[in-house]
Amino acid sequence: MRPTGHGPAGPRLAIVPDDCLRPPALRPGDAVMLVSPSGPTRPERVARGIELLTGWGLRPVPAPNAYARRGYLAGDDALRAADLNAAFADPEIRGVICTRGGYGAQRVVDLIDMAAVRRDPKVVAGFSDITALQFALWRGARLAGVHGPGAAWRDERTPIRSAESLHAALTSTEPVTVTAVEAEETYPVRVPGRAEGRLLGGNLCLITASIGTPDMPDLTGAILLVEEVQEPPYKIDRMLTHLRRCGALDGIAGVAVGQFTECADGWDTTVVDVLTDRLGDLGVPVLGGLPVGHGPGQLTVPVGTPATLDATTGTLTVTPAVR
Repeated sequence: MRPTGHGPAGPRLAIVPDDCLRPPALRPGDAVMLVSPSGPTRPERVARGIELLTGWGLRPVPAPNAYARRGYLAGDDALRAADLNAAFADPEIRGVICTRGGYGAQRVVDLIDMAAVRRDPKVVAGFSDITALQFALWRGARLAGVHGPGAAWRDERTPIRSAESLHAALTSTEPVTVTAVEAEETYPVRVPGRAEGRLLGGNLCLITASIGTPDMPDLTGAILLVEEVQEPPYKIDRMLTHLRRCGALDGIAGVAVGQFTECADGWDTTVVDVLTDRLGDLGVPVLGGLPVGHGPGQLTVPVGTPATLDATTGTLTVTPAVR
Protein backbone atom coordinates (compact mmCIF):
# COMPACT_ATOMS: atom_id res chain seq x y z
CA MET A 1 0.00 0.00 0.00
CA ARG A 2 1.02 3.60 -0.29
CA PRO A 3 3.24 5.11 2.37
CA THR A 4 0.86 6.41 5.06
CA GLY A 5 3.08 8.99 6.65
CA HIS A 6 6.59 10.26 7.21
CA GLY A 7 8.49 10.34 10.45
CA PRO A 8 12.09 10.46 11.60
CA ALA A 9 12.66 6.91 10.37
CA GLY A 10 11.09 7.49 6.95
CA PRO A 11 7.72 6.39 5.57
CA ARG A 12 5.35 4.49 7.84
CA LEU A 13 3.91 1.67 5.76
CA ALA A 14 0.50 0.07 6.02
CA ILE A 15 0.26 -3.69 6.36
CA VAL A 16 -0.71 -5.46 3.14
CA PRO A 17 -3.51 -8.02 3.54
CA ASP A 18 -2.15 -11.48 2.71
CA ASP A 19 -5.44 -12.85 1.39
CA CYS A 20 -4.34 -14.54 -1.82
CA LEU A 21 -4.89 -18.23 -2.58
CA ARG A 22 -1.52 -19.98 -2.44
CA PRO A 23 -1.17 -23.44 -4.00
CA PRO A 24 1.10 -26.05 -2.39
CA ALA A 25 4.77 -25.89 -3.29
CA LEU A 26 5.92 -28.47 -5.79
CA ARG A 27 7.75 -31.48 -4.39
CA PRO A 28 9.83 -34.24 -6.01
CA GLY A 29 7.52 -36.70 -7.68
CA ASP A 30 4.82 -34.15 -8.46
CA ALA A 31 3.33 -34.16 -11.95
CA VAL A 32 3.21 -30.84 -13.79
CA MET A 33 1.23 -30.32 -16.97
CA LEU A 34 2.79 -28.40 -19.85
CA VAL A 35 0.11 -26.31 -21.53
CA SER A 36 0.09 -23.88 -24.45
CA PRO A 37 -2.67 -21.31 -23.81
CA SER A 38 -1.27 -18.84 -26.33
CA GLY A 39 1.05 -19.35 -29.29
CA PRO A 40 2.20 -22.65 -30.82
CA THR A 41 5.42 -24.47 -30.05
CA ARG A 42 7.15 -27.72 -31.04
CA PRO A 43 8.40 -30.70 -29.04
CA GLU A 44 12.03 -29.87 -29.80
CA ARG A 45 11.55 -26.39 -28.33
CA VAL A 46 10.21 -27.87 -25.09
CA ALA A 47 12.72 -30.73 -24.77
CA ARG A 48 15.18 -28.68 -22.69
CA GLY A 49 12.41 -27.54 -20.36
CA ILE A 50 11.32 -31.14 -19.85
CA GLU A 51 14.92 -32.05 -19.09
CA LEU A 52 15.16 -29.32 -16.44
CA LEU A 53 11.85 -30.20 -14.79
CA THR A 54 12.78 -33.88 -14.73
CA GLY A 55 16.13 -32.99 -13.17
CA TRP A 56 14.25 -31.28 -10.34
CA GLY A 57 12.43 -34.53 -9.62
CA LEU A 58 9.18 -33.41 -11.21
CA ARG A 59 7.15 -35.37 -13.77
CA PRO A 60 6.40 -33.12 -16.78
CA VAL A 61 3.30 -34.20 -18.71
CA PRO A 62 2.61 -32.45 -22.04
CA ALA A 63 -1.08 -31.61 -22.32
CA PRO A 64 -2.97 -33.43 -25.09
CA ASN A 65 -2.95 -30.29 -27.27
CA ALA A 66 0.36 -28.78 -26.13
CA TYR A 67 1.75 -28.96 -29.67
CA ALA A 68 -1.42 -28.13 -31.59
CA ARG A 69 -1.22 -25.34 -34.13
CA ARG A 70 -3.69 -23.08 -35.87
CA GLY A 71 -1.84 -20.15 -37.39
CA TYR A 72 -0.52 -17.97 -34.58
CA LEU A 73 -2.51 -19.94 -31.98
CA ALA A 74 -1.69 -23.24 -30.31
CA GLY A 75 -4.83 -24.84 -31.69
CA ASP A 76 -8.47 -23.84 -31.46
CA ASP A 77 -9.70 -21.92 -28.44
CA ALA A 78 -11.68 -24.95 -27.27
CA LEU A 79 -8.59 -27.14 -27.30
CA ARG A 80 -6.46 -24.68 -25.36
CA ALA A 81 -9.19 -24.13 -22.78
CA ALA A 82 -9.73 -27.90 -22.49
CA ASP A 83 -6.05 -28.42 -21.65
CA LEU A 84 -6.17 -25.77 -18.92
CA ASN A 85 -9.36 -27.18 -17.42
CA ALA A 86 -8.00 -30.72 -17.57
CA ALA A 87 -4.93 -29.61 -15.65
CA PHE A 88 -6.97 -27.79 -13.02
CA ALA A 89 -9.38 -30.72 -12.58
CA ASP A 90 -6.84 -33.57 -12.40
CA PRO A 91 -5.81 -34.26 -8.78
CA GLU A 92 -2.61 -35.90 -10.00
CA ILE A 93 -1.43 -32.66 -11.62
CA ARG A 94 0.18 -30.37 -9.03
CA GLY A 95 1.47 -27.57 -11.26
CA VAL A 96 0.78 -25.93 -14.61
CA ILE A 97 3.77 -24.76 -16.65
CA CYS A 98 3.01 -22.77 -19.77
CA THR A 99 5.25 -23.60 -22.71
CA ARG A 100 5.47 -20.04 -24.05
CA GLY A 101 3.61 -16.78 -24.57
CA GLY A 102 2.84 -15.30 -27.98
CA TYR A 103 -0.84 -14.50 -28.28
CA GLY A 104 -4.15 -16.12 -27.47
CA ALA A 105 -4.63 -16.43 -23.70
CA GLN A 106 -7.26 -13.69 -23.62
CA ARG A 107 -9.38 -15.72 -26.03
CA VAL A 108 -9.73 -18.62 -23.57
CA VAL A 109 -9.69 -17.16 -20.04
CA ASP A 110 -13.50 -16.85 -19.90
CA LEU A 111 -13.74 -20.62 -20.48
CA ILE A 112 -11.70 -21.56 -17.39
CA ASP A 113 -13.49 -23.53 -14.67
CA MET A 114 -12.68 -21.23 -11.76
CA ALA A 115 -14.51 -23.49 -9.31
CA ALA A 116 -11.98 -26.22 -10.10
CA VAL A 117 -9.14 -23.75 -9.61
CA ARG A 118 -10.46 -22.80 -6.18
CA ARG A 119 -11.11 -26.41 -5.13
CA ASP A 120 -7.59 -27.58 -5.85
CA PRO A 121 -5.21 -24.63 -6.40
CA LYS A 122 -2.07 -25.33 -8.40
CA VAL A 123 0.92 -23.18 -9.13
CA VAL A 124 0.81 -21.66 -12.62
CA ALA A 125 4.04 -20.42 -14.20
CA GLY A 126 4.59 -18.34 -17.33
CA PHE A 127 5.06 -14.79 -18.58
CA SER A 128 4.49 -12.53 -21.58
CA ASP A 129 0.99 -13.33 -22.95
CA ILE A 130 0.45 -15.50 -19.85
CA THR A 131 -0.08 -12.23 -17.97
CA ALA A 132 -3.67 -12.45 -19.27
CA LEU A 133 -4.09 -15.91 -17.74
CA GLN A 134 -2.62 -14.83 -14.42
CA PHE A 135 -4.90 -11.79 -14.31
CA ALA A 136 -7.92 -14.05 -14.94
CA LEU A 137 -6.87 -16.51 -12.25
CA TRP A 138 -6.39 -13.62 -9.85
CA ARG A 139 -9.83 -12.23 -10.68
CA GLY A 140 -11.61 -15.58 -10.57
CA ALA A 141 -9.84 -17.32 -7.69
CA ARG A 142 -7.37 -14.86 -6.13
CA LEU A 143 -4.73 -17.40 -7.16
CA ALA A 144 -1.13 -16.27 -6.70
CA GLY A 145 1.03 -16.99 -9.72
CA VAL A 146 4.63 -17.23 -10.86
CA HIS A 147 5.98 -14.81 -13.47
CA GLY A 148 8.88 -16.71 -14.99
CA PRO A 149 10.21 -18.60 -18.02
CA GLY A 150 8.07 -21.20 -19.77
CA ALA A 151 8.92 -24.76 -20.69
CA ALA A 152 10.12 -23.80 -24.19
CA TRP A 153 13.50 -23.18 -22.61
CA ARG A 154 16.51 -21.52 -24.25
CA ASP A 155 19.77 -21.79 -22.32
CA GLU A 156 21.29 -18.86 -24.17
CA ARG A 157 18.62 -16.54 -22.76
CA THR A 158 17.82 -18.28 -19.49
CA PRO A 159 21.05 -19.72 -18.06
CA ILE A 160 21.51 -21.66 -14.82
CA ARG A 161 20.66 -18.68 -12.61
CA SER A 162 17.32 -18.35 -14.38
CA ALA A 163 16.63 -22.04 -13.84
CA GLU A 164 17.52 -21.79 -10.15
CA SER A 165 15.22 -18.79 -9.76
CA LEU A 166 12.25 -20.59 -11.31
CA HIS A 167 12.93 -23.71 -9.26
CA ALA A 168 12.99 -21.70 -6.04
CA ALA A 169 9.71 -19.92 -6.84
CA LEU A 170 7.97 -23.23 -7.54
CA THR A 171 9.32 -25.25 -4.63
CA SER A 172 10.29 -22.91 -1.79
CA THR A 173 8.19 -20.98 0.70
CA GLU A 174 10.95 -18.42 1.24
CA PRO A 175 10.51 -14.83 -0.01
CA VAL A 176 11.99 -13.99 -3.41
CA THR A 177 14.36 -11.02 -3.61
CA VAL A 178 15.42 -9.52 -6.92
CA THR A 179 18.10 -6.83 -7.04
CA ALA A 180 18.40 -4.16 -9.72
CA VAL A 181 21.28 -4.85 -12.11
CA GLU A 182 23.33 -1.96 -13.41
CA ALA A 183 23.82 -3.68 -16.77
CA GLU A 184 20.06 -3.70 -17.41
CA GLU A 185 18.91 -0.96 -19.78
CA THR A 186 16.17 0.24 -17.42
CA TYR A 187 18.55 0.61 -14.44
CA PRO A 188 18.55 4.47 -14.60
CA VAL A 189 14.76 4.53 -14.12
CA ARG A 190 14.44 5.23 -10.41
CA VAL A 191 12.52 7.29 -7.90
CA PRO A 192 13.94 6.60 -4.42
CA GLY A 193 11.68 5.47 -1.62
CA ARG A 194 10.17 2.37 -0.07
CA ALA A 195 6.67 0.98 -0.35
CA GLU A 196 4.72 -2.17 0.39
CA GLY A 197 1.90 -3.55 -1.71
CA ARG A 198 0.68 -6.56 -3.60
CA LEU A 199 2.81 -7.21 -6.70
CA LEU A 200 0.56 -7.26 -9.76
CA GLY A 201 1.26 -6.92 -13.45
CA GLY A 202 3.64 -8.38 -15.98
CA ASN A 203 3.75 -7.64 -19.69
CA LEU A 204 2.78 -4.03 -20.41
CA CYS A 205 0.84 -4.83 -23.61
CA LEU A 206 -1.32 -7.34 -21.77
CA ILE A 207 -1.89 -5.01 -18.84
CA THR A 208 -3.12 -2.33 -21.22
CA ALA A 209 -5.21 -4.83 -23.20
CA SER A 210 -6.95 -5.85 -19.97
CA ILE A 211 -8.37 -2.37 -19.33
CA GLY A 212 -12.15 -2.53 -19.52
CA THR A 213 -12.29 -6.30 -19.01
CA PRO A 214 -13.28 -8.10 -15.79
CA ASP A 215 -9.67 -9.22 -15.42
CA MET A 216 -8.07 -5.80 -14.99
CA PRO A 217 -7.04 -5.73 -11.31
CA ASP A 218 -7.61 -2.78 -9.04
CA LEU A 219 -4.07 -1.44 -8.61
CA THR A 220 -4.91 0.71 -5.61
CA GLY A 221 -2.19 0.07 -3.05
CA ALA A 222 -0.37 -2.32 -5.40
CA ILE A 223 3.17 -2.43 -6.72
CA LEU A 224 2.86 -2.59 -10.49
CA LEU A 225 5.30 -4.84 -12.37
CA VAL A 226 5.93 -3.85 -15.99
CA GLU A 227 8.14 -5.39 -18.68
CA GLU A 228 8.04 -5.44 -22.47
CA VAL A 229 9.70 -6.71 -25.63
CA GLN A 230 10.01 -5.36 -29.18
CA GLU A 231 7.86 -2.29 -28.67
CA PRO A 232 9.28 1.10 -29.73
CA PRO A 233 9.39 3.94 -27.20
CA TYR A 234 6.39 5.77 -28.68
CA LYS A 235 4.18 2.70 -28.21
CA ILE A 236 5.39 2.30 -24.62
CA ASP A 237 4.56 5.98 -24.12
CA ARG A 238 1.08 5.37 -25.55
CA MET A 239 0.42 2.40 -23.26
CA LEU A 240 1.63 4.13 -20.12
CA THR A 241 -0.26 7.29 -21.02
CA HIS A 242 -3.42 5.22 -21.47
CA LEU A 243 -2.92 3.65 -18.04
CA ARG A 244 -2.54 7.13 -16.57
CA ARG A 245 -5.53 8.65 -18.36
CA CYS A 246 -7.94 5.84 -17.51
CA GLY A 247 -7.04 6.11 -13.82
CA ALA A 248 -5.44 2.68 -13.54
CA LEU A 249 -2.37 4.14 -11.85
CA ASP A 250 -4.29 6.26 -9.37
CA GLY A 251 -3.36 5.10 -5.88
CA ILE A 252 -0.59 2.68 -6.79
CA ALA A 253 2.13 2.18 -4.17
CA GLY A 254 5.11 1.82 -6.49
CA VAL A 255 6.37 0.54 -9.84
CA ALA A 256 8.80 -2.32 -10.41
CA VAL A 257 10.35 -1.92 -13.86
CA GLY A 258 11.69 -5.08 -15.45
CA GLN A 259 13.39 -5.67 -18.78
CA PHE A 260 12.36 -3.67 -21.84
CA THR A 261 14.05 -5.83 -24.45
CA GLU A 262 14.71 -4.68 -28.04
CA CYS A 263 12.58 -1.59 -27.46
CA ALA A 264 14.41 0.88 -29.65
CA ASP A 265 13.71 2.68 -32.89
CA GLY A 266 15.32 5.42 -34.95
CA TRP A 267 14.25 8.34 -32.76
CA ASP A 268 16.40 10.10 -30.19
CA THR A 269 13.94 9.31 -27.38
CA THR A 270 14.90 6.10 -25.57
CA VAL A 271 12.79 3.69 -23.56
CA VAL A 272 14.51 5.02 -20.42
CA ASP A 273 13.38 8.53 -21.36
CA VAL A 274 9.79 7.36 -21.76
CA LEU A 275 9.70 5.32 -18.55
CA THR A 276 11.21 8.19 -16.57
CA ASP A 277 8.76 10.68 -18.05
CA ARG A 278 5.61 8.58 -17.66
CA LEU A 279 6.41 7.00 -14.25
CA GLY A 280 8.69 9.52 -12.57
CA ASP A 281 6.00 12.02 -11.53
CA LEU A 282 3.51 9.59 -9.97
CA GLY A 283 4.75 10.41 -6.49
CA VAL A 284 5.65 6.80 -5.65
CA PRO A 285 8.90 4.79 -5.58
CA VAL A 286 10.00 3.44 -8.96
CA LEU A 287 12.74 0.85 -9.38
CA GLY A 288 14.20 -0.03 -12.77
CA GLY A 289 16.91 -2.50 -13.70
CA LEU A 290 15.12 -5.62 -12.47
CA PRO A 291 16.07 -8.70 -14.55
CA VAL A 292 12.45 -9.76 -14.98
CA GLY A 293 10.96 -10.08 -18.45
CA HIS A 294 12.04 -11.13 -21.93
CA GLY A 295 15.76 -10.38 -21.64
CA PRO A 296 18.86 -12.47 -20.95
CA GLY A 297 19.11 -13.77 -17.41
CA GLN A 298 15.36 -13.51 -16.75
CA LEU A 299 14.51 -14.16 -13.10
CA THR A 300 11.22 -15.35 -11.63
CA VAL A 301 8.96 -13.48 -9.21
CA PRO A 302 5.64 -14.37 -7.59
CA VAL A 303 2.66 -12.22 -8.56
CA GLY A 304 -0.45 -11.57 -6.51
CA THR A 305 1.38 -11.69 -3.19
CA PRO A 306 2.56 -8.92 -0.82
CA ALA A 307 5.90 -7.35 -1.71
CA THR A 308 8.29 -4.65 -0.59
CA LEU A 309 9.83 -2.31 -3.15
CA ASP A 310 12.93 -0.48 -1.91
CA ALA A 311 14.02 1.84 -4.69
CA THR A 312 16.69 3.34 -2.43
CA THR A 313 18.60 0.08 -1.94
CA GLY A 314 17.49 -1.34 -5.31
CA THR A 315 15.59 -4.44 -4.20
CA LEU A 316 12.19 -6.00 -4.74
CA THR A 317 11.24 -8.64 -2.16
CA VAL A 318 8.12 -10.71 -2.80
CA THR A 319 6.42 -13.19 -0.50
CA PRO A 320 6.10 -16.66 -2.03
CA ALA A 321 3.35 -17.76 -4.39
CA VAL A 322 3.28 -21.22 -2.81
CA ARG A 323 2.76 -22.60 0.67
